[in-house]
Amino acid sequence: MLSSAPDPMSPTPLSVTSRYQACAEEAHWSVVKTILKYLKMTKDMFLIYDGGELILEGYGDASFQSDDDDAKSQSGFVFKLNGGVVAWKSSKQDITTDSTTEAEYIAASEAPKEVVWMKNYIQELGMVPSIVEPVVIFCNNNGAIAQAKESRSHHRFKHILRCYQILREMVSRGDVRMDRVSSAENTTDPFTKPMLQITHTQHLDKMGLRSMGDWV
Repeated sequence: MLSSAPDPMSPTPLSVTSRYQACAEEAHWSVVKTILKYLKMTKDMFLIYDGGELILEGYGDASFQSDDDDAKSQSGFVFKLNGGVVAWKSSKQDITTDSTTEAEYIAASEAPKEVVWMKNYIQELGMVPSIVEPVVIFCNNNGAIAQAKESRSHHRFKHILRCYQILREMVSRGDVRMDRVSSAENTTDPFTKPMLQITHTQHLDKMGLRSMGDWV
């Protein structure tokens, strides 16, 4: 399934349901109908960006071994510019991890790849003086943050470091800074797992999504 609409909340269900395109069953079609209903309900929502100096920040998260078929984890990242999202992604990880820390580290490693071109593009515009500073990427796992800042000698983590070394390199160069955020405040949470409607709505607000009725 392909989504080209600027809806930050649709990548996760699309990422999950697209795995069953070749062998879709009745339950999968029911989920697709739910996605379409959600898109219809939110067609009048749009992104709001705050005034003031432009500040870019990122969030990374993972749902550990969320796929029951192969025990792989779901990754997600979000980038916000002045309170509104400008880039986002939800995808299943390529390798099976042994711990939540490994899954979170991989998820955090996906975000810096986006930082490279975003910083270059914004610098060319000459509108965001603070873009020369490290872009903060928030994560809710202390182990993943510590690993990004200074590699720990651990044989179980070596295969992860080889594949996802870019995060440590960008932290060392000063392009990225890793900071902690609580799970409840992690904007990426809906990109990795299903949640209750009230929690989902709270995350919509964190992403800068507003209903037209609130402004018209």
